[in-house]
Amino acid sequence: MKFLIAGAGGQLGRALQASVPAGASVVAPPESEFDITDAAQVTAVVAASGATHLVNAAAYTAVDKAETDLETCRRINVDAVGILAAAARTAGMGFVHVSTDFVFDGSASTPYAPDAPTSPLGAYGRTKRDGELAAGAQALIVRAAWVYAAAGNNFVHTMLRLMATRDALSVVADQIGTPTHAAGLARCLWTLAAAGATGTHHWTDAGAASWYDFAVAIQEEALARGLLSRAVPVTPIRTIDYPTPAQRPAYSVLDKTSTWAITGPARHWRDELRNCLDILASTR
Repeated sequence: MKFLIAGAGGQLGRALQASVPAGASVVAPPESEFDITDAAQVTAVVAASGATHLVNAAAYTAVDKAETDLETCRRINVDAVGILAAAARTAGMGFVHVSTDFVFDGSASTPYAPDAPTSPLGAYGRTKRDGELAAGAQALIVRAAWVYAAAGNNFVHTMLRLMATRDALSVVADQIGTPTHAAGLARCLWTLAAAGATGTHHWTDAGAASWYDFAVAIQEEALARGLLSRAVPVTPIRTIDYPTPAQRPAYSVLDKTSTWAITGPARHWRDELRNCLDILASTR
């Protein structure tokens, strides 16, 4: 396999480059040379890559900003996906597209199956759902959730920064999902592509948590590794107490049963968090 990665500089793009299996390779052009909204440039890069798969690890992920920046969000999350999918089809390449738990409205009380009806609550979720449609029936679509990595802008880094600079934090405790280390998601994509999988699949780390649970675990594990010098109180609050421009699903745990039948089960999210913080600690 040879992956051509769109969004190579993002946290998932970097994770894909760090987990290349034996016998495989990557082409990882910078965004300045691979503008996914430019059809002519995409066609040229795809044709020159010699890749077997085009992986779209790029996305507009500013959930709240998307409510007022819909044109940009749609251009990246929908229109560009159609451009990439068309270029991959023309070149005879497999197309791998990463989506999100935000395509669901959160009204369920059991994990969402890959074929569960979608009903996104906000602009970001709607564009990601429409992006799945733009990817086409022959694409491999993998929905993930709460993705983070040792590098990049994500919840883990935000919590570490706030815990180091504030005397107390309040974190939402009534939104339930699953943290996902980008490293595990990258391994999943390599494995599914190697298996020739298509259609919609779900992948997150194992288990479930609230944002509050995740924050508490981040602090505990960071203290154990010397990434924080002191503990601060972390208070659980309700979503209604922390209003945001975009509505989030209250429950977005994904059913990974069919995916794990191909890839093997994921590690628990807390184990993956420890792995991520070990990486951070090793660089300090």
